[in-house]
Amino acid sequence: MPLQNRVQPTGDILAHRARGHFMGNRGILHDDAQTLTHRRWRHKAWVCCVLQFKNRRRRVMQPHHYTELFFHDEAVALAAGHRPCAECRRADFSNFFAAAEHSGPAQDFDTELHAARAIPRQFEQRRHTAEITSLPEGSFLLTDSGPALLWQDALWPFTPDGYTTPERKPEGTCQVLTPQPTLRALRGGYAPQVALPQR
Repeated sequence: MPLQNRVQPTGDILAHRARGHFMGNRGILHDDAQTLTHRRWRHKAWVCCVLQFKNRRRRVMQPHHYTELFFHDEAVALAAGHRPCAECRRADFSNFFAAAEHSGPAQDFDTELHAARAIPRQFEQRRHTAEITSLPEGSFLLTDSGPALLWQDALWPFTPDGYTTPERKPEGTCQVLTPQPTLRALRGGYAPQVALPQR
């Protein structure tokens, strides 16, 4: 039985068999029985980490340790409100902050990002509306059939198993999942790692 620790672009956290390509941290979200509680964050520094770093080993969802969250790829992690970790992804962290034109403490950016991604006391993801033509590559939007990624001038529908067949990039307005501060980094040239299906 898979643990409930697979994060979707919508912010939902599912129990799913696939581990994904990145791991994340928002603090302790599970109980001693490895069951997710009602909480969806315990701090504002939501990071996106590599799966292997300095030969460290962890038992997933240990009692009284942070909840290991997993993402299909970095674009999903960014849409869910995470940003690169300063320890295990130092170069990506620096590039992300430079692209977002943020030169102050990481804590200040995390505060801004948290206000843009989370609805307090509801543990839900905040969304906004935008013209699709204004969105950079790497953005996630919400369609009638679910979340989808804008990438390579196409729309890639997303399921818990990954991306499906790409569609023509639509026009008009849409609900955007990727938070505004992260969109700033994408517009500034930050290119997330995207795990497209093998052809």
